[in-house]
Amino acid sequence: MGENSDSIVVAMGVQKAYDSGNGVIVHALRSVDLTVKRGEVVGIMGPSGCGKTTLLNCLSGIDEIDSGQIVVDGLSLAEMGDDARTDHRARQMGFVFQLYNLLPVLSSVENVELPMLVSGVSSREARKRALSAIEMVGLADWAAHRPSQLSGGQRQRVTVARALVNNPSIIWADEPTGDLDSETAQEIMDLILNLNQQNLQTFVIVTHAQEIGDQCDRIVRMRDGLIVDDGVSPA
Repeated sequence: MGENSDSIVVAMGVQKAYDSGNGVIVHALRSVDLTVKRGEVVGIMGPSGCGKTTLLNCLSGIDEIDSGQIVVDGLSLAEMGDDARTDHRARQMGFVFQLYNLLPVLSSVENVELPMLVSGVSSREARKRALSAIEMVGLADWAAHRPSQLSGGQRQRVTVARALVNNPSIIWADEPTGDLDSETAQEIMDLILNLNQQNLQTFVIVTHAQEIGDQCDRIVRMRDGLIVDDGVSPA
């Protein structure tokens, strides 16, 4: 599948099981098939423990799968070594999590530029791109503030800026509004939808909130490690 394919993610027969710690094997993903189109906003919904986060982690290459195939942006994750997968994530993917994962001793702009510095981008270029990303999410006046000086919504905007800074093809978001009040959650969702429209970036969002799922292009529903509805209308 070439880079210009209409599909940015193709998962086929993905299975993932793990030992719960007491000898009980949990089948987190059971032969999952899923296709995500380039530029799409997809919501993944279902009850707690149904496999949503496991699917997100497997699709993004954070977790390895037991069997099946996952192709992201034209590249098969199974055919990559650990270093190649890590590089692929750093260059082509962005991540937004519920709990921000910001370093408290760093300012907003320093948190955004840190991944670039780690990957070898020069400090001058990293600062330039970080400031641009901070401005993109509407926090230019807060670039020098540390996380403790920001509201929850502002901290999540910094997280979104960090996810965007390398201009990734796809952004994975795991409960990005889960720790926010409804008004702030909607502000973050508005930001995501605007970025999707402006930059044509793909978003895959795990959420419990129906009001967030309803704003996605489609909802993938999971139960017991299975996709029970992929949100695609029959031809």
